[in-house]
Amino acid sequence: MGKDLNGKELGKGITQRKDGRYVARFTNRFGQRPEIKSYDLEKLKTDFENAKYEDRHKMNIAEKKSLNDWFPLWMDVYKYGLLRPSSIVQYKNMFFKHISPELGTMYLDDVEHFHIKKLINKMDKEEYSFEMKNKARILLFDMFNIAILNNLARKNPCRNIRISFDEDKDVRVLTREEQSIFFDASSGTFYNNAFNCHVESGLRPGELFALEEKNLDFKNSIIHVERTLSYQKFEGDAKKTFHFGPPKSKTSHRDVPMTDQFKLYAKKQMLQKKVVMSRTNKEIDKKFKNLLFTTTFGTPINSQIYIDAIDRVLKETNLMLDTSERIDHFSGHCFRHTFATRCFESEIRTETIQRWLGHASPDMTTKLYVHVLEDFQELEIIKLQNNPVKSVDELTQDKINSINKGVKLVSA
Repeated sequence: MGKDLNGKELGKGITQRKDGRYVARFTNRFGQRPEIKSYDLEKLKTDFENAKYEDRHKMNIAEKKSLNDWFPLWMDVYKYGLLRPSSIVQYKNMFFKHISPELGTMYLDDVEHFHIKKLINKMDKEEYSFEMKNKARILLFDMFNIAILNNLARKNPCRNIRISFDEDKDVRVLTREEQSIFFDASSGTFYNNAFNCHVESGLRPGELFALEEKNLDFKNSIIHVERTLSYQKFEGDAKKTFHFGPPKSKTSHRDVPMTDQFKLYAKKQMLQKKVVMSRTNKEIDKKFKNLLFTTTFGTPINSQIYIDAIDRVLKETNLMLDTSERIDHFSGHCFRHTFATRCFESEIRTETIQRWLGHASPDMTTKLYVHVLEDFQELEIIKLQNNPVKSVDELTQDKINSINKGVKLVSA
């Protein structure tokens, strides 16, 4: 039982120092002996009881750690062996460029929902894409979840942070890694041929669904885009039904070059279609009988059927991926955007891409993909910085080191 300077008992764990300040100590659940200090005895007793209450109910933390201190530990321990080299580069760039300047010096347990929302809003004002903002959210969400497991934070401030997707402004594009992972997983599924033809042509979903064999000129490697297929309830219809219509605009009526990959999967689809039609018991409307891409019953495809097929592949894919690397949901239009992005990455002229996509003008193409291009350029700069050109002296030293490795030293 502690006493004050006059010998009066203060209670268990409380003492008074020579300068008059009261001090309270106890052993918490982490085996630590935290100190609570105050010149006001009543205030100290209140703070002391609160600290013990929080410890009993596991509301306290093991230690105060800033985001700047936690990030390298989180990466080294919890992401070890889980991330691809390109993902590691992207994570570090995201943290040190966007998160650290805003939140880096804050303690994990002090970060509130407000601070995360403020960061996302800042990125939005700087016109970063949906994908970049969402990657920041996912990274922080996992950092805080692991911090809670290690008693470094009591709550995850990223919960209930919603990032809106603006179809007119945000373009969902598969990264090269996501594209590789998705198509590895979709291989052998019923709609795999459609997915591959889609990402190899950049057609709008309705244009892909409307294709027939007669639209494919294998000899001259050309896809003739002449119409689109929609599933809507028009005036006079009793319910939603399929309708053929002209392409979106005059420039949408076009010829698109046929890649070797497109040819391969289109021919596979032609064989698959024959098998489907030989087995179906469905009565197919004669105007849809020649469609290249159909359901397992030989009926036309609509956007929802297509999205559901994509989601089934994503569900299987994400089961095998780390939480922070899972591929976000996307619609069929993403294949079109991915095709365009791969074209830009290959330095194909904007005017050429515009014609292939069927846009009204090159300006429209540039405006639509400006965020994608900025993100791509940002990653390319990081690669350049991580792979600097070596000087002559450095190259000479590398050569000397290489020679020395193969030379055995002989003592006199």
